[in-house]
Amino acid sequence: MSGTIETRLAELGVTLPDAPAPAANYVPFVTVGDLVYVSGQICTGPDGLILGKLGESMDVEAGAAAAKSCAVALLAQCKAACNGDLDRLVRVVKLTGFVNSTADFADQPKVINGASDFLVEALGDAGRHARSAVSAAALPLGVAVEIEGIFQIA
Repeated sequence: MSGTIETRLAELGVTLPDAPAPAANYVPFVTVGDLVYVSGQICTGPDGLILGKLGESMDVEAGAAAAKSCAVALLAQCKAACNGDLDRLVRVVKLTGFVNSTADFADQPKVINGASDFLVEALGDAGRHARSAVSAAALPLGVAVEIEGIFQIA
């Protein structure tokens, strides 16, 4: 179903992929009341996983692009949680971003801004959210960024 949010995404040149399947023994999202808790989404690009370590093999700009890809996957999971009607999405409540980074890298917030900025651009004020951005010594499969989120739906 194509609605106003997906129209805005199309204007931004973004087509939501099918919601990624979980890679282990968990579910991609859980709905409790009007909240959807989306499991961590890892960064992917046209060539597959986006691998790297911030402060070593990847700069902030590339990390922010990886974070944006996580936000796209989060929206794909929200669409699945809304039975295909993304216009049921009321707002982004909270993101928790994990950045695969060296011990001395301190720009995790700038990396996760890639997701935050995209969600505000796509959703307007409904995309504004609470957030944490933390460093991780390693992430699954060597990816650069993983982000989980909490969303409110109607």
